[in-house]
Amino acid sequence: MSDTGHNVELKTERLLIRPFSPGDVHDVFEYAQDPEWGRFLPLPQPYTSKDAEVFVAGQVAEVRADRVAFAIELDGRVVGGINLTIDAAKGTAEMGYSVARNRWGQGLIPEAAREVVRWGFETQNLKKISAFADSRNKQSFRVMEKLGMTREGLSTKQAFIRGERVDNVFYGLLREDWEKQT
Repeated sequence: MSDTGHNVELKTERLLIRPFSPGDVHDVFEYAQDPEWGRFLPLPQPYTSKDAEVFVAGQVAEVRADRVAFAIELDGRVVGGINLTIDAAKGTAEMGYSVARNRWGQGLIPEAAREVVRWGFETQNLKKISAFADSRNKQSFRVMEKLGMTREGLSTKQAFIRGERVDNVFYGLLREDWEKQT
């Protein structure tokens, strides 16, 4: 594998997709304290400034060959994050993403995800990228479908979010299908 992303900056028309830095705490706290933003995520609620500090510090300190986490920056502010957990031996990765609620519906996650998917296939030599979402999170399904991902399955009551067992829906994108789109 080439550069694992810890020093990589990706750019799209509107976004800078870059490693997290210590200065991102305020921006992360601004969007993560919104309970609606974290409704489908296994995060503490209420989400405190200390939670944001711990999260950002963890992203900055975590240097693993199998995981890369990017901050999504728009107009100089972090408005979300996107990550890949890579299994180099299998040539696969699992993607996760989120964006501030006041940015929902603006196409930022599909834009960021397309660039991260491109980076994963082209520089990490991945064969497949997958993602999953809480079955109640229809917006996330739309993101995965916009990327050309195919719905692959349902895991019943496997996740535990705020005391409730929930279903997860899984999607995947094969490299050859991505190449047909580009």
